[in-house]
Amino acid sequence: MAYEPGNRWTTRGASFAPAEIDVGLRQFMLRVYNYMAGGLALTGVVAYGAVTTGLYQAIYGSILFWIVLLAPLGLVMLLGFRIQSMSLGAAQMTFWGYAALMGLSLAGIFLVYTGASIARVFFITAATFAAMSLYGYTTRTDLSRFGSFLFMGLIGVIIASLVNMFVQSSALQFALSIAGVIVFVGLTAWDTQMIKAMYVEGDAETIAGKKAIMGALKLYLDFINLFVLLMQLLGNRRD
Repeated sequence: MAYEPGNRWTTRGASFAPAEIDVGLRQFMLRVYNYMAGGLALTGVVAYGAVTTGLYQAIYGSILFWIVLLAPLGLVMLLGFRIQSMSLGAAQMTFWGYAALMGLSLAGIFLVYTGASIARVFFITAATFAAMSLYGYTTRTDLSRFGSFLFMGLIGVIIASLVNMFVQSSALQFALSIAGVIVFVGLTAWDTQMIKAMYVEGDAETIAGKKAIMGALKLYLDFINLFVLLMQLLGNRRD
């Protein structure tokens, strides 16, 4: 295992066969899932609070709204490239700040879709995510061979989405939503396996904590993107 420039832990030569019983690994993965679940909870609370208090409506369409939309990207890049030089506390605060800003940027979902459909799609997303993450954790198959295809698929979806901002094709948007769901379902399993391979027994507390944060961020992004795409496919819009 190596830590390459850009602060991304790699897993060259890592074995993906499940460990028999590794208490340390289970504790590490539990830490990852706890960070991720905490981030999702914070995102949901901020999103709901922003709508009910009128904060989202107040900033929508202003320059502040664009800052809110772009700020999460900046924090992701900060964590991705600077986490090695950060303290554990700073990395944690950056992660929580990212989750809060994502909640503010996604608050509009409560204005577009009904509450019942949001709850329904959330549970569908949670069930799908749990199944694929469990598969990624337990499978003996090395999923890294699929990683490049998933990444290329993700790039393709992003580029096509940018094009569709100008074309405004509902058929293309539908196809992109389906393709995006497939990509993020696969990424959930792959990222889980990569995070599992990041674990090294005997890591210092700070290093282990930073790895857990980066792992949680990956899974958080998989969940959020899967949820948004499924909302586009299955959500019921308000009248």
